[in-house]
Amino acid sequence: MVRDGGPITGEHRFVFVGGKGGVGKTVLAAALAYDATLHGKRVLLASLNPVHSLTSLFGQDLAGGKLTRIEGAEGLDAIEVEIDDLVRDYKAKMTGRLREFFRWAEVPINPDPFIEVATTNPAFHESAMFDRVMDLILEAGGKYDLVVFDTAAVANAVRLIGLSKLYGLWLARMIQSRREAQQFRLSLSFRKEKVMEEIKRDPVIADLIALHEKFTKTREVITDPKLTGFYFVTTPESLPISVVVRFIKMVEAFNIPVGGVFVNNVIDASEASSDPSGYLSAKVEEQRRYLKMIAEQMGDKVKGYVRSFPSEVRGIEALRAVVEDLRGYRPSF
Repeated sequence: MVRDGGPITGEHRFVFVGGKGGVGKTVLAAALAYDATLHGKRVLLASLNPVHSLTSLFGQDLAGGKLTRIEGAEGLDAIEVEIDDLVRDYKAKMTGRLREFFRWAEVPINPDPFIEVATTNPAFHESAMFDRVMDLILEAGGKYDLVVFDTAAVANAVRLIGLSKLYGLWLARMIQSRREAQQFRLSLSFRKEKVMEEIKRDPVIADLIALHEKFTKTREVITDPKLTGFYFVTTPESLPISVVVRFIKMVEAFNIPVGGVFVNNVIDASEASSDPSGYLSAKVEEQRRYLKMIAEQMGDKVKGYVRSFPSEVRGIEALRAVVEDLRGYRPSF
């Protein structure tokens, strides 16, 4: 079924979905991906969350980090990026780079302690994940009309995307430092022309330049508001709202375009009348205050609302109901 008006995510080719833990990021990411397939789009849904939920949501085994066609959703593929495998492969790659660096620099020390420190620092997991995000953007971008990233908790997501800015600075400095070191070392033995020739053949510089070019292309994509949008998910509660407000500013500080905000788990006022205890009526009134707060603080960034469902969202039919809410449900407050 093709719907009028285009996908909820518009013309974006790459969408990141983030928010505080427990607000329903995976469900919203899956709904956005599924909605795009209803418009004939070919979509990849990629989970970057260390604790994956896509397998449970779709009722299919997505373990192993392989692309899997989602049954009942034509044009939708999904992948759960396995962080342990990712870190192991990235560590091997970085170890090779560092060993080559020490070898060409002719440093007479055992490089293993330095390699261990470099590959076990707190940011290493995020560096490995960003490297995988770059691959997905540059490779999947040519095969899919839309790539939706279900990120980890928003703090990790912001660090992951914000890392792109620091990553570029680090690479540029590494390339320059390597060139200067090689130029100094080789100038003692060769003519100037020979020095420049040797520097061009340096595998470490070649590897860093290739990595920098890969980063530059990725950075151009994720900072282009026509191509990329970071969407936040919140619920009508104080803490998730404050988290989104704070991290919208952080994302914008990294020049990452904000696509909008979705409000999940809204209790509809009609449901309160059937509860004799008065609990739902009290929750509806409480949520109304927070919905007004969201409208005041986020304005036209709010792109849709999803009601609180009586059971966990699982399967294509349940996702269809989420999409219907995103497109048409508007609570009164």
